[in-house]
Amino acid sequence: MKKFSIAVLGLVVFFCAVSANSESPQIPIPSIKSSSLTSDEIARGLKDALRVGAEKAALSASSVDGFYKNQEVFIPFPNDAIKVKNTLEGIGRKKEVDEFVKSLNRAAEEAAKSAAPVFVKAIQEMSIQDALGILKGGNNAATLYLKDKTTAQLKVKFQPIVAEAIKKVNVARYWKPVITAYNKASFLSGGGKVDPNIEVYVTDQAVAGLFVLIAKEELKIRKDPSARVTDIIKSVFAKQ
Repeated sequence: MKKFSIAVLGLVVFFCAVSANSESPQIPIPSIKSSSLTSDEIARGLKDALRVGAEKAALSASSVDGFYKNQEVFIPFPNDAIKVKNTLEGIGRKKEVDEFVKSLNRAAEEAAKSAAPVFVKAIQEMSIQDALGILKGGNNAATLYLKDKTTAQLKVKFQPIVAEAIKKVNVARYWKPVITAYNKASFLSGGGKVDPNIEVYVTDQAVAGLFVLIAKEELKIRKDPSARVTDIIKSVFAKQ
């Protein structure tokens, strides 16, 4: 009986080996989990995720009404010149104020068309150590990293784009009569003149708005599997 059992076991092992080498369909291999990824793969996945989020954010912001009709990133009348707004609305110039505000948002939308390459370059420079820290961080860890590392650089690169956008959408056409009307009214009432730097204002607001949108995209990728559009992103965030 013992010899018979050994023989049966030997046949089982033999047929298993033959089956493994046959052309029959193989059992699907489970998808790789983030715990089994190398540091390089994690870094690549996080860069991919942040790139996807940044590109989607830039595309959303650069669309018509991407800023103007999105209350999360809408650019309001400059707070430093809020008394201009109040004074002009008080003397029946609300239409000019509204047109000016729309032009600010149009300038930001125009500038956002050139934002994606700036973000992508910064993402490519992310280190493996940065990536590992982001993986263990909060839901907006990647966005905060990008914001910390690139805000100053983005503003320097973004401002000329904004300046061109301001010319393209003719912000001055709306700002000049608004500020002229205010300063005239202010002079008559004994007040001081106001003329904030619109380029700096729109640049700051546009950059801040883009990070708001990137944070939303990052959260989607972390929480919604359907937002993970590449295999490496799926792998990295499989257990998040």
